[in-house]
Amino acid sequence: MGMTMTQKILANAAGLDKVEAGQLIMAKLDLVLGNDVTTPVAVPEFNKIGKDVFDKTKIAIVPDHFTPNKDIKTAEQCKLIREFAIDHKIKNYFEIGEVGIEHVLLPEKGLVVAGDVVIGADSHTCTYGALGAFSTGVGSTDMAAGMATGKAWFKVPEAIGFELTGKFSSEYVCGKDLILHIIGMIGVDGALYKSMEFFGPGVKNLSMDDRFTVANMAIEAGGKNGIFPVDEKTIAYMKEHSTKEYKIFEADKDAKYEKIYKIDLATIRPTVAFPHLPENTKTIDEVKSIKIDQVVIGSCTNGRMEDLRMAAKILDGRKVKKGIRTIIIPGTQKIYLQAIKEGLVEIFINAGAIFSMPTCGPCLGGHMGILAAGERAVSTTNRNFVGRMGHPKSEVYLASPAVAAASAIMGEIYNPEKL
Repeated sequence: MGMTMTQKILANAAGLDKVEAGQLIMAKLDLVLGNDVTTPVAVPEFNKIGKDVFDKTKIAIVPDHFTPNKDIKTAEQCKLIREFAIDHKIKNYFEIGEVGIEHVLLPEKGLVVAGDVVIGADSHTCTYGALGAFSTGVGSTDMAAGMATGKAWFKVPEAIGFELTGKFSSEYVCGKDLILHIIGMIGVDGALYKSMEFFGPGVKNLSMDDRFTVANMAIEAGGKNGIFPVDEKTIAYMKEHSTKEYKIFEADKDAKYEKIYKIDLATIRPTVAFPHLPENTKTIDEVKSIKIDQVVIGSCTNGRMEDLRMAAKILDGRKVKKGIRTIIIPGTQKIYLQAIKEGLVEIFINAGAIFSMPTCGPCLGGHMGILAAGERAVSTTNRNFVGRMGHPKSEVYLASPAVAAASAIMGEIYNPEKL
């Protein structure tokens, strides 16, 4: 029996000719990632090991959740990791002014390429599978061990295949709708500790931003990782952003998948996940009038240029409905600047929205968009658990930038195709 794409990457990193699902391996790491929430937990564990970091160029620390510091506690956390980065001469520490949301920033900086093995003390580390890398979230203790040894233990995951054909039927349908559709179809535990592998002729019709969004939310289906094949678009992206050498791994024709789902992209509709799970999905055509209080467009899921351009296209010449707090957050400083150059920021402000510096902020109920009891938000973020964005009696509806922007205008969850 052949190997999947993920299994080939792990076999290579473990120095083995072949691995099988369920096998325990120790693999070399190409990058270890932490943020301002998880790194402060990892540092004391790392210090117990009593050695320096394994490679000063293969660790990235990105303070993106609560920065600029929102209170004394977060200031202390950031001080701790800043001093750690300085003491260990960590090259890829990103301070205010150069920071971005970690899972948007690292690909942009060229720190991840195809064939890499990446662990991050953040569950959405699976984002980098869009580049043909194996990347997965781990706990802070694993991060500490990874920083010290450059290695990690893995149980080789089984795989679920998603064979994509066709292309989206509307400009208002995107990768967010695809992954919400998939999570609604298989459930939040439908891919538990499995590799979600995307392939088929439809992949070429997905932009890199689409792929980042889909891979980002693999964890919301319980996936160990999500991964896309490396094609011309992937190679072009890597050449633009990175000088690292990449390795292309392809699944064997007889690779074993627990199940293969066939999805015609033309059948995907704008999709909304209702509270309080990402699997609780409805197409926009099934959504009745639901009044909202806030809209958030951004996050590691949908804070990229294509997302901002779509929101601006819908908001251009229109106004956010009075009373609807609309918060737009670019993924990185580079995207922030590009949005200014393209005139998108002016469109957002004229429409009545606010435009923030890069931050995870409201996604995890951190700051800059907390919900009160009884309030509802449409958000392009990735989770809508009870209390995720604030009060436990608030509600979060997950959607694409197009649906979110249309909803801001109408004051209720709305189909952008009807504007």
